[in-house]
Order: sequence, then structure tokens, then C-alpha cells
Amino acid sequence: MATRSTDPVTLAPQAGDVVVLGGPGTADPAVLGGKAARLADMIAAGLPVPPAFCLTTGLFTRYLADTGLAGKIEGAEGGAVRELILATRIPAPLADEVLAAYERLGRPRVAVRSSALKEDSAARSFAGQHDTVLDVAGDAALLDAVRQCWASLWSARATVYRDGDAAEAMAVVVQEMVHCDVSGVLFTVDPVSARPHRVIVEACQGLGEGLVSGRVSSDLFVVDDRSLEVVEERVRYKVAKWAPLAPGKIGMTKVDAADRSVPCLDHAQLAELAGLGLRVREHYGSEQDVEWGLRDGVFQLFQTRPITTRPLPGDDAARAGTLSPYVVQQPDPVQHGTLWSRMDIGEIFVGLMTPLGLSFARYYQKNVHLDCAAALGVRDTGDADLHMGFYQGHVYLNISYSAHLLGQALPTRDQRHFTKRFVGEEVEGGALADYANPFGKFPGGVEDLLSTAHWLRCTAAEAVQMTSRSKEMVTSRLYEFDRARRLDLSRMSRRELHAELTRNLGYFHDSHVGYMPYYINAFGFYGILTELCRLWLGEEGRNLQNRIKTDMSSLRTVESAKEIWAVAQAAKDRPRVLKTINEEPLENIAAALRADDEGAAFWERHMEPFLRANGTRGHQEMELSHPRWIDDPSYIFQMIRRYASDGFSADDILRRSSGYHDDSREILKKLSLPQRKVIETVISLYALCSELRETTRMSMITSIWLVRNVVYEVGRRLVEAGVLHSLDEVAHLGFEDVRAYLAGDADETAAFPRERIDGARRLHEYRKRLPEPPLTFIGEHDITQAVRPAPGGARLSGLGASPGRVIGRARIVEDLVWQADEFEAGEILVTRYTDASWTPLFAIAGGVVTDVGSMLSHSSIVSREFHVPSVVNTKYATQRISTGDMVMVDGDTGVVEVVEG
Repeated sequence: MATRSTDPVTLAPQAGDVVVLGGPGTADPAVLGGKAARLADMIAAGLPVPPAFCLTTGLFTRYLADTGLAGKIEGAEGGAVRELILATRIPAPLADEVLAAYERLGRPRVAVRSSALKEDSAARSFAGQHDTVLDVAGDAALLDAVRQCWASLWSARATVYRDGDAAEAMAVVVQEMVHCDVSGVLFTVDPVSARPHRVIVEACQGLGEGLVSGRVSSDLFVVDDRSLEVVEERVRYKVAKWAPLAPGKIGMTKVDAADRSVPCLDHAQLAELAGLGLRVREHYGSEQDVEWGLRDGVFQLFQTRPITTRPLPGDDAARAGTLSPYVVQQPDPVQHGTLWSRMDIGEIFVGLMTPLGLSFARYYQKNVHLDCAAALGVRDTGDADLHMGFYQGHVYLNISYSAHLLGQALPTRDQRHFTKRFVGEEVEGGALADYANPFGKFPGGVEDLLSTAHWLRCTAAEAVQMTSRSKEMVTSRLYEFDRARRLDLSRMSRRELHAELTRNLGYFHDSHVGYMPYYINAFGFYGILTELCRLWLGEEGRNLQNRIKTDMSSLRTVESAKEIWAVAQAAKDRPRVLKTINEEPLENIAAALRADDEGAAFWERHMEPFLRANGTRGHQEMELSHPRWIDDPSYIFQMIRRYASDGFSADDILRRSSGYHDDSREILKKLSLPQRKVIETVISLYALCSELRETTRMSMITSIWLVRNVVYEVGRRLVEAGVLHSLDEVAHLGFEDVRAYLAGDADETAAFPRERIDGARRLHEYRKRLPEPPLTFIGEHDITQAVRPAPGGARLSGLGASPGRVIGRARIVEDLVWQADEFEAGEILVTRYTDASWTPLFAIAGGVVTDVGSMLSHSSIVSREFHVPSVVNTKYATQRISTGDMVMVDGDTGVVEVVEG
């Protein structure tokens, strides 16, 4: 806001400087700002809006004049203006007007919200650019909140969003605070696909801030705007919510167990809410984005704005509506004949990925994957674009093209040996028996001889160097980890940060290339073992490969669970330390321990060595947006609580993972001596490759953590510059944009345009609503036609991944960090999928059931190592089973049955 005044000037109070919304008086956005004008209009139209008053732009002008700030802010930097306002008290005459209005409102707890002139306009929404202060009570707190909202007009993010436009006057809304039972957003048209007659409702437990920030799970409903009938719903297991923690303090807390699996809204409530949304649309004559809440069965509307975003050219059309994972259109036989799979692709790609994660996977595809193939002895590594594909936010391996190229290697000359390892039940049987690879067989003749000779040389070299390379990778990992802990990235220039990213990407390349032979060789020996059991033992050998004790209890992934157990026992020996871990909020535990002498000693002696060995683990590791244990040790503290409270000794987990009685050897005695020796040799090789795979896997995931560190340092700088609202938005960046920014001279605004970030967010939100795509399919797949689970199903079939039969109480686990302390020893773990970060729960689980998985997925391998019955790839277990159900898990037949609801 510009003014020529240089000296304080006291303005006389003006009528209408404080306006009760919906009452007599103006509803001019130039006076009330965009948000308040909309609320006043909604109240006047009879829509249910909590009572509120507005401090007008005129009152703001008086504040600047009365305090002398008007002259000081002209030409000043935005950050300096913001600090001036935060430091300057509201003069008594103005404060009295504000507090008198607060008195007339009844002095309730209030939400104080900014209302800038162009906020919620058709041109720009300014959503999230200016401040909101929730659950405010008392005179002093209210006046402080008002100044915070005024000051946010000059925040870095608001300045960037205005894109050069001058700051204008700011009004402020003071509205009665509603502590909602359920909150959410309603779109009167699908904001991504723009499909007609679809009212989209997203609903979460507690306050809507959790939904807007993306930190809580929400239900999705689609209501037909003609009949008000619910035509689609996706109910998720909801663990956490935003809610009052104490007067004036809003934060994350757990959802009551009884509310976790049930829909946030019933169909009658959805029809009522959709009807309100249609009234808002009709009133304004345009599609609307409405924020709402439900308290004691009554709906309230908190805000509405025009939907200013539309699907961008090539946005949802390019990736949301496609039926094929191919990035580039292929000839028809290839487009419709390719076999795609996301089974067993290193665990790190499992599940829906954010735009950042997908773009990083694309970097891997273009810069690393071909060299990984070369490390396997493949002479012609082919076209990088054909190796992998992307479908609805999931990464797929092109099995057809991979099988074609692996035809150069002797063990996979027959493509079926490779293909069948990546095929799920979706394309088993006749579809696979009649399948013809559209890429054909790899050329014979001279090309075949050259490729075979190359493979033999590489294989011989691998046999010689595999053990020594493993040791080198372990040494280098610890060096890189220690070096990264010593670095202060925040002190680096952009050029230095670019050099650091380049260095880390080099290590990322080398660790993945070094790891790949261990992974594939373990995979191959498992396949050979399976085939030999089938050929030589027939039905008696069915699933025998999963019952043979391979003495792999020292696998690095399993060892991490033992080490958490040891840390938990050390905490139990120190009552003050354990009290801190049990009683402090998760986010405060680390600081509280370090601030205490005994806690600091515990941290140095036990936590630091554990984090050095395991700290770079995390959920879905190729997904850069997910913190690792060393970034956020909350999950470790949850497991310490769990392990320390169960009364087990440190040896219990060791006995469970190594004391298994293996009677399958009796079956092997029926074989001839040569056959038995062959199988024992294959078992030994499988065990060796598996151990090396697990040992070197830590190098691979550490390399990803190193890259993540640099990306999030860029993210922190973008938040400071106002380009990002918060670090949560790093998930919507493109990895190549980060690289280009560090390598170039473009400023933050040019390198990361807001339109691109918002487009990526919209597309990711759209994908989150969709059903889970299949593990494998041929050609194209229409996800909108996905089969839904039949209601009331009490029996599920999947893959029996770890033998044994167990009955126990089920516990659905959606959020590992928030639920680890709830999991009771002996319960049946039911979840969508697992990765290495879940291993500590397996140590106390009675059984494991997953929606997604295969015989060599993490959940299968670790279940077998802990000898826990497991069934994977049930597809709908998390939807059909409820926490507390008595469940039978049969790991031999692959059946899961609810025996008592």
C-alpha cells in the first residue's frame, strides 16, 4: 500500500470501520476484502455461516496512519514491513473498537482470518497466502492475531503470489470458532477431470486444516448433482486428525478407534451438504470450492471461492486419463501387447508416488537403470524410455521389453523364466500361456554369440568380486553417511549445493548399479529353487521353497528389529529415559532426551549407533518426500514404547527369527543324493545373495537419503522466498526443475512457477481418489472400471507367502508412525503393503495380511524370516476387515477369513 504521509496522523473514527457480517451495511470487497465480502453475502443469502465481524480496510488505513507506519513502509522490503507491523501495537482508540465488537459477539473463542482485496476473486484465490490464527480467546490474543493477519500481506509467499503487484489494504475477519467433529471441502464440479454432474466431497475427522495440509486421511464421496445420490465413495482408515489439544493450541491427535473405519458422513448428510453446495453455486452463478464443517449434526460453511483452476492442457489429459504406462505412444501391437508389472521392483517403488517421487523415478530410469542392466551382463541395454512406465502415479516395469533384452543372458534365454516371476493372478493362466511378446526374441546368430560371450565374462567377474564389492559398499556407505551428518547445507551457495547434488547423484548411480546383481541373483536362485521343488517333488514340494530354513536370520532388514529391541531394553534400564519417551509428545522426545544428562548419555550410547546403522530407512524409499528415521525418529520412539511395554527380553526376537524348527529336510531326504546336493547348493547360493543384497541395500537407500537432503534444502529456501507455502509442497516439485534451478541462474519464481506446482498438486489429489491399479496387466487398463469389493465379504483369497495357520485379532495399520504404539503382540497386521521400515512390527505380529504383494515382496520375505503366517495380494483386506475382528490367516492356502466380527 502506497502513501505520501511521513508523520503520524490521527484519523477520526469512521462509521463502519468494524462491520458485523450479514447485517445492515456494505458488502463491498473494497471495504471488507474478498473473503469477508463473500461471508457477508452468504449470511445475507441465508446460508449457514458462523457469526463474524470484519475489521475493514478503512480501519487498517487508520492503523497505519495513527502509528506512523504509513510513511515507514513506503519502498521498504516486504519482510521489513511485516516485522514493523508485528512489533507495533494497535493504538487504544482502534483497539477499543475491535474489542467492543468482540464483546458484542459474546467473547467466544474465534478464528481470525485475513481478507485481502483480491482474495477469493475469480481471477485469483490467494488460498493459503495470508495468515489465519485459530482458537483465539482474550483481548490481548485477539489483537495480536489481528496484527499477524495484517502483517501477512507482506509475507514472502504473498509477495511472490502477487507477482509484482503492489500490496493493497487488508481487512480481517473475526469469526466464531467451531470445533468441528468433521470437516472438509466440497467442489461443485470435479476440479481435475471436469466431468459433469459430479459434486466432489472430501471429509476428514476434526478440523479441516489437516485435510488442507494433506497430513490426515480423508474420505472421498461423489454426489450426483441432479439426484443428490451418492454415486461413489472411498472410505479410508483414518488414524489422525487436527483438533484442539489445549485452549489456544491446535494440533494432531488420534481419531477415536470407533470412528476410524466408518464414513465421516452418511448418505443423508451428504445429500444435505451437496444441496448446500448447489445453493452456493446457484447464488454466485459459477462453480465453487466450499469449506465446511459439521458440529453436533449441524453443517456450517466457512468459506467459498470460485474454482479458479481448470485442467491444464496436457495436465489430467496427459496422465490422468491415459490407459497405458508408456510415456510416448507406441505402435499398436506394442501399446496393446506389453506386459506391465509393479511386483517386486525393489520395494522402493511400491505404492502411489507424489510428483516429486515420480520425477525422481524418471531420473533413475533415464540415468541409472540401463547401467543396472549392464551390470547383469546385458550387452545391449536398449532404449531407456521403454524399460519403465508410469500409470496413475504408480511405477511399472516393462516386463515384455525387459524379457526381450534379458534373452541375451543364458538363464533367461527362455523368456518365460523371467516373465512368470513378475506375473500376478490378474494375467495368470490362459492369458500368459498364449502370450506373445510384441518385442519378439532377441536376435540370434552373431549377435547371440557376442551377447552370450559378454554375459559369461560379466558373470565370471561378478562371482569373483561380489563379496569384496559388498564390503566396499558398506565402507563407502558409512563414509557418506558420516560426511553428510557433518555438512551444513544451509551455509552452501546455490553453486555449492549444485555440486553436492551432483556428487550425491553419482553415489546414487554407483550404489544402485552395485546393488542390482545381488537383487537379481537372489531373485534368480529363488526361482530355480521353486522350479526344482516342483520338478523333483511334485505336489509334496508345493511351496516347499518357503518352508526351507535358509539361515538368513542375520539379514540387515531383520537385524534392524533386533537393534530397536536392544535400544528399548536400554531405555527400560533407565527409568527417567523411558519416562521421557513414554510421556513426551513424539516431536519433543529427541530434544527432551538431549537436554537431560542421562537422556543425552542414552542418546549418544544407543540412539546414535542405531541411527548410523539404520537411520536412512524409511517408508517407500524412492519417494523423496518421505522422511527417514534419522529425519524424524517418531516411529523409532513408538516402537521403543511398544517393545519396552510388552515385557519381552532382548532375546525373544532373536529366538523367533533364528530358532525355527525346519522339518522340510525330511522331504528332501526322499531325493537322490545328486538331486539333494543340487538343491542344497541352490539354497546356499540363494542365502548368500540374499545376505549380500540386504547388506548392500543400505548403501542404496542411503544414497537416496543424500539426494533427499539437498532437495529439502532447496525446499527450505523456496519457503523462505515465499515460492512454497510450506515444506509439504516439496512433494509437488519436479526433480528436474530442482536440478535446473541449482545449475542455472533463474530466480526461484521463474524456476518454480506457481501454476506448475498447483497443477501437480491437483493431479496428485486426483490420483489419490482412484482405486489401486493392478499389480500386472497387459496393454492398457481403465482404472475407472476397477472392480470394487463386494460388501460384507468375510473370506479373501490371496497368495500364501509364509506358511502356517493362525487366528488372532486384526489391526488395520494405515499410518505407521501414529499407530506403532497401538499394535499389540500377537495381533494380525492388516495393511495395504509394507517395506523395510515395517520390519519391527513383524517381530511381534501374529500374522500379516496385505492388499498388495507377491512371493518376493518385503512382507513375504520378512514374514518367512520371522516365521509369521502371511497372505499377500488380497486386494481388499483393508476394506473388508476391521480392527478387532477375529481373523484366521492360512499362509499355506492363501486364505484369510473373518471368523468373528
